[in-house]
Amino acid sequence: MPELVREVTDERDALLAFLAAQRGGLRRALLGVGEEQAAARPTAGTLSLGGLVKHVARTEQGWVSVILAGRPDPDPEGWMARWHEQFTMGPGETVAGLLARYAEVARETEEIVRALPDLEGTVSLPQAPWFPPDGTRSARWVLLHVIEETARHAGHADIVRESLDGATAFALLDAASKGKDGNA
Repeated sequence: MPELVREVTDERDALLAFLAAQRGGLRRALLGVGEEQAAARPTAGTLSLGGLVKHVARTEQGWVSVILAGRPDPDPEGWMARWHEQFTMGPGETVAGLLARYAEVARETEEIVRALPDLEGTVSLPQAPWFPPDGTRSARWVLLHVIEETARHAGHADIVRESLDGATAFALLDAASKGKDGNA
């Protein structure tokens, strides 16, 4: 990631700062693209820029709001059944709408993490074939996992964007720093 993370004050602030930097990279991948480009799948897979933002927003919300904070899941039955749809833009979904939702999820994450009494408290892992049965993890682990997932998908977005028009993460960071925000 080409962005230098700001100075931090403590561990919690560091986790949130590194997550924010990874979110920024993902959002910048949509800098200046239209709806058609955001929905395009230029690689051999099904990934689109808009779909990556949609997936990462849902993933962050699931881990932080639902698992860590214990809030109700807004789509308890459907998200796993429609797993493949998370990586593409659906009918009626727009870049502006997906980015607004991602910003709301980010705001909610910041609120939840800042309100945690500490990072040691544990939560139960969701039931999934890739998790140990009855597994638990600390709040710290959950945040590190969300950072890991966001960074991984920000890298995917870099590849998808470069496949669309040759724009690289460094060029997009430069454009964003100069206020050439486009629609992102």
